[in-house]
Amino acid sequence: MVLLIAAAPPVQAQRWQELFNGRNLDGWKPLFPDRPNDWQAASSVPLNSADPKLLEIIPLKPGGRGVLVNGAKGKTVNLITIAQHADVEAEVEFVVPKDSNSGVYFMGLYEVQILDSFGKPNDKLEYGDCGGIYCQWIDNKPVGGEPPRVNASQAPGQWQSFHVWFRAPRFDAGGKKIESARFIKVIHNGVVVHENYEVAGPTRAHMEKPEAATGPLMIQGDHGPVAFRTIRIRPLK
Repeated sequence: MVLLIAAAPPVQAQRWQELFNGRNLDGWKPLFPDRPNDWQAASSVPLNSADPKLLEIIPLKPGGRGVLVNGAKGKTVNLITIAQHADVEAEVEFVVPKDSNSGVYFMGLYEVQILDSFGKPNDKLEYGDCGGIYCQWIDNKPVGGEPPRVNASQAPGQWQSFHVWFRAPRFDAGGKKIESARFIKVIHNGVVVHENYEVAGPTRAHMEKPEAATGPLMIQGDHGPVAFRTIRIRPLK
């Protein structure tokens, strides 16, 4: 199978907005403020030598710049940005240990899945694999979702990247949705895994909020250990 490496869609030249400053949680808030929040900045997060399903958290040095990690156990609250976005280009770098699971939700509603899918054959990929667009959950059943075209996953403990161009849903003057959200392009580790995929509605485990013209970015913290070192966006025009 030929791996598709495509040019980026056009974007108006603008400065990136760095959503993680490398030091603390400024610009973020927990989805549920009353639940434990174990997210923290760390210097680095190598695989735990005693348990490959965990990350080891190396403390951040004073004045240093590090990565964002969801605690030692990887079972904590989701985080959402204070900043809101609409049509957006995003770059995200992440790492997971063996068998771990997370995700990035555009507008808090539409998930690009993060999973340890290393080594899985292309013909076995599902929407729940790394780089997949997760399904909706309607009447206690999965609806829709789209697997990545190919498995571009790195091994556990290796840093990986998403480069995403996202188009927000459209609404008429009365607030009625007239066009669904769309992933214009998703590139995983330099390989195109989605193009022009329409998302009919919010995917499973989304924020409890209606679809709207803008929304926050959300990162999942309760499905297993994950760390991020780059999370940045800029608006599309």
